[in-house]
Amino acid sequence: MKKKFIAAALAAVLAVSALPAAVSAEEKEELTEVTLNEVAHSIFYAPQYVAIEEGYFEEEGLKIDLVNGFGADKVMTAVISGEADIGFMGAEASVYAYQEGATDPVVNFAQLTQRAGNFLVAREEMPDFQWSDLKGKKVLGGRKGGMPEMVFEYILRKNGIDPQKDLTIDQSIDFGSTAAAFTGDDSAEFTVEFEPSATALEQEGAGYVVASLGVDSGYVPYTSYSAKTSYMEEHPEVIQKFTNGLQKGMEYVQTHTPAEIAAVIAPQFPETDLETITTIVTRYHEQDTWKENLVFEKESFELLQDILEESGELKERVDYDKLVTTAYAQKAAEK
Repeated sequence: MKKKFIAAALAAVLAVSALPAAVSAEEKEELTEVTLNEVAHSIFYAPQYVAIEEGYFEEEGLKIDLVNGFGADKVMTAVISGEADIGFMGAEASVYAYQEGATDPVVNFAQLTQRAGNFLVAREEMPDFQWSDLKGKKVLGGRKGGMPEMVFEYILRKNGIDPQKDLTIDQSIDFGSTAAAFTGDDSAEFTVEFEPSATALEQEGAGYVVASLGVDSGYVPYTSYSAKTSYMEEHPEVIQKFTNGLQKGMEYVQTHTPAEIAAVIAPQFPETDLETITTIVTRYHEQDTWKENLVFEKESFELLQDILEESGELKERVDYDKLVTTAYAQKAAEK
């Protein structure tokens, strides 16, 4: 799996940002273009889409070309190859790349989410669900070594459940396809889903959310922004401007209602109706998903490595200062 981090780059497949009509032709020419490759296109990342839709990046002089990488391994490949300027994914990817001997380390400079964004969905309503109910059951899980799966296993261990012995976790299904697999094959009693898949399963009557991994895992550094050391050294002003714009998006979600947030980001999700977007944003908002600032603190990085160790994915611990910088986030928070 980790060899993917040094494989050839994945071609960009989805560009969704656009300049507002209010920006003049001259101003458009002055904007610095930045390619941002995201691990998935999800309402979970609402502050980022607020920053795009509200023009916060443009206010900083940046035009964001947003690409869906469809997985952290592919995002990291794009960053290492230079196809993407900035990657948005779980910070575990930077640890894996470093362990593989990356000569130009990918460094995390801003943390967006502080809780897991997925939910445990059961075939039946279970108002009194306990994690022990998973013993002896089959669950559709995530990719081995990926943050969704590792946090799931972290919760299981916290509840005295051995992920390898006490239940069966199917990790063979591609990211984004588990919901379809769940409805098409009744061999699994549970599935772990991001939004909007969790809500969609409920709306179809095909499943019921019985637990939030974000609530039950506690605060974890789930997703962050990173770039190659060389890019950050050559373009520190771009990283700072990007972080400034993102901080404005973070402040927006902290000071506005879920309905207001949903209305702003709706253009990013044309296939989802506003009511559903609002429901999903409310779920994330109520569980304190987004940080007040973008500072990736040392305590969070050490917790990440604890989770990697427990999952058997860490060769040796990495010094915080090698893979995290807080200078840009701290400056953005002070503005």
